[in-house]
Amino acid sequence: MDILIYLIPIALTLGLLGLVGFLWTMKNNQYDDLDGAAHRILFDEEDDLPPGPGNKTGKV
Repeated sequence: MDILIYLIPIALTLGLLGLVGFLWTMKNNQYDDLDGAAHRILFDEEDDLPPGPGNKTGKV
């Protein structure tokens, strides 16, 4: 039972650290655009195309 003297403050400290971390991410707008990355992956950018006659860069 003596171990509870150590485990309870450790558990409360870790819980408080988790809450502070969550509130920090909320303050820094980490959860604003949840669908943006999911939609961006569907579209290719022209910079990613290899050079060749089929793209708009005109390089062969």
